[in-house]
Amino acid sequence: MEPTSLQEAIIYFADPDNCRDYVVARRWPNGVTCPTCGCADVIFLAKQNRWQCRNKHSQRQFSLKTGTIYEDSPLGLDKWLTATWMISNCKNGVSSLEIHRALKITQKTAWFLDHRIRVAFGLESPDKFTGHVEADETFIGQKARNMHKSVREKKITGTGGKDKTTVMGILERGKDGKPSQVRTSVVANRRKKALQAEIREHVQAGSAIYTDALKSYEGLDEFKHEVVDHAVEYVKGTCHTNGCENFWSLVKRAVHGTYISVEPFHRSAISMSRRSTIAT
Repeated sequence: MEPTSLQEAIIYFADPDNCRDYVVARRWPNGVTCPTCGCADVIFLAKQNRWQCRNKHSQRQFSLKTGTIYEDSPLGLDKWLTATWMISNCKNGVSSLEIHRALKITQKTAWFLDHRIRVAFGLESPDKFTGHVEADETFIGQKARNMHKSVREKKITGTGGKDKTTVMGILERGKDGKPSQVRTSVVANRRKKALQAEIREHVQAGSAIYTDALKSYEGLDEFKHEVVDHAVEYVKGTCHTNGCENFWSLVKRAVHGTYISVEPFHRSAISMSRRSTIAT
């Protein structure tokens, strides 16, 4: 039985056998294979807690960590898997300080875990989105009303999205019993060239694409493009961007409620780390 709470996760992953079964079931669902040559003829060395390939070649022995984000880390899988569970299941995000307190490791180590796990979330499938797809963009940055006047005068030089980071989101609605997926990327601006390039890169031509009435989305002729004007309505049949709006809500709650202040060069990592949220 998989853990459904942090307490259960800590207890469950404290057992090395549970860690092994958990990783093997996901990494090698059809049986353990050698990560070097792909051979399935391997033997388990119980005393060393690792496998050995029967073929003769270098790096015959391998462990659960080999070839993963956990490799070369002195931390045990009990820490790694619990941290992964926390980041995957906390809808509002989880800071390195929270991981540090929960797992009793240093904040520096928790930061290292946090970033490696986020990188793994960013290793998305190369396949393009199909079916019903939503596209939207948002601004992530500091709130002027929370700043001291002297700081505000230095950092806020305009209105709206000026001095904030523009993030583009593309969501494929769930189908065939699978949850929705979302991909995010930081874009230079909200102009047609920037936004439409992201759509064409991540969405299969001929798919149904739903956007708001922003002029930058005009000209997506290779898609079944429908527009919902938010000045009039938010839902028009199947045409809406509510999935993306929900995702942005989670991202911003993570930024303002969990991370408090995020530097511009870390904002892409924050949006990336929330990608799995939409699938929960």
